[in-house]
Amino acid sequence: MMSFRQFAKHLVILVGLSALPVLSNAGDLGPELPKAKMKASEKTECVEPVDDMRKNHMEFLKHKRDLTMREGVRTKEHSLVECIDCHVTPNDKGEYARIGEDGHFCSSCHNYAAVSVDCFDCHSDLPEGASAKMHTLNKKNPHHNDLAAKGSLSQETLKLLTEGDKK
Repeated sequence: MMSFRQFAKHLVILVGLSALPVLSNAGDLGPELPKAKMKASEKTECVEPVDDMRKNHMEFLKHKRDLTMREGVRTKEHSLVECIDCHVTPNDKGEYARIGEDGHFCSSCHNYAAVSVDCFDCHSDLPEGASAKMHTLNKKNPHHNDLAAKGSLSQETLKLLTEGDKK
């Protein structure tokens, strides 16, 4: 019969061995981010060092918002539109993920961290001109009803757009 001390020793070894796969993948923890369209410059991948952007992007965006809304200063630096234009890229079929979907650059991290994003209550979650690359509007596409249900697209607008497809 095994003593309590031997049992505890075996238990510690078993728990340690079962943790090895988790520890060996520790560098891979976190969401998979979609690749940006381009580098900001020859020296940096983004407009700020990547580690700094990961930790402080919300501060850059809030500062930019305050400059724009309160002081009327509009520049491309730290602009949400510039971030979306660079980081929200189409998949192999040319389709863009929408906010809330893991394939959307912002959502890939925010979903993982369970952080809600309210930027897109007012701002577009797609790059400028992306709507031209998207599917045509029609009633058969449940995505449009989802947009209407979320308030991103009114039922009246949905009706006008879908009736326009019939002509």
